[in-house]
Amino acid sequence: MIYDMKSTVILAPLALALYGVLRLVGKADGAYGPGWDWQAAHLAALAGVLLFIPAVLWLGRQLPRGAWRTSAVVVSLVGLVCAIVQFGADMVTAALSADHAEMSQRQGDFGDLPGVNLAVYAVGPQLFYIGLIVLTVLLAVHRRLPWWSVALLVVGVAVAPVSLNLLPVMGVLLAVALMPALRPLPTPAPTA
Repeated sequence: MIYDMKSTVILAPLALALYGVLRLVGKADGAYGPGWDWQAAHLAALAGVLLFIPAVLWLGRQLPRGAWRTSAVVVSLVGLVCAIVQFGADMVTAALSADHAEMSQRQGDFGDLPGVNLAVYAVGPQLFYIGLIVLTVLLAVHRRLPWWSVALLVVGVAVAPVSLNLLPVMGVLLAVALMPALRPLPTPAPTA
């Protein structure tokens, strides 16, 4: 295997940071989407959310079993599935469109389907961040993450709604916040 599951804890947020960088590069010429820049950025985002699936599962395994752990993992995974649909739909609508106006129309048509806007754009993907915050709090409670990781992760999650231009910052903050989870668990002292 080229990577283990725990490396996705860092790779996933860095892929989201790359999405943000590619998005800024694409917007620099004033004609972002459809085109190679749109597809490259969204491919990086799709890779990030796909990598977060094993990352969330691995982070969950660092905690004792319980309702909170299960709920945080499930809510995160539901949010990730919604984000996968969102980025996939954005890539498909861009690939089928000749210009930005047509792409916007296709995205609007997709979003107008019953329940799609709520599930895929407005609420669904946000569940990932809610679940990840809860998971991070649980990891801090069980001393698998320091408390500053929780604060840094919350700040990282909060910067994206301020401006999508801050997506690279969000990705880096999430990576730094989750990095301490990669340290080995302490070995229990032998009993006499």
